[in-house]
Amino acid sequence: MIPYFFVIEIERKFLVKNKAYKSEVIKRQVLTQGYLNSDPKRSVRIRICDQDAYITIKGETSESGTSRFEWEKEIDVDDAKQLISLCLDGVITKVRYVVPFKNHTFEIDEFLKENSGLVIAEVELSHEDEAFERPSWLGKEVTGIKKYYNSQLCLRAYKNWK
Repeated sequence: MIPYFFVIEIERKFLVKNKAYKSEVIKRQVLTQGYLNSDPKRSVRIRICDQDAYITIKGETSESGTSRFEWEKEIDVDDAKQLISLCLDGVITKVRYVVPFKNHTFEIDEFLKENSGLVIAEVELSHEDEAFERPSWLGKEVTGIKKYYNSQLCLRAYKNWK
């Protein structure tokens, strides 16, 4: 049986000021993802991450922009490739770097192609008010700013913001 899980995802997002984090990377992955639905109240994402693939449904973000329902299930990579061909325009490609810092782990997404130049760090928390130390490369917080959601970047790419 392929595993799946339901959770309430609690995370904060930040722009990244510089590439100093790269010396601390413990894992690097290439992700391709598309959205079958990118409605702000619910999104359905297909993601291929190296040799694994997932379908993820996310609910509406809380008022603070920090938490939301998430359901994810691993799927066959060939199925994921077929589903990505059905996704909305604007499939996202990015490199994800995993960086431990103090008691937390940051995931830094360096976007490619249409979203090239955008670098966002996320930190998952156990509760919305959880304190964490900020590394020097962490920039402006963008938690809850919808244009930074991956589901919105597929609709309006970073290169078109200026």
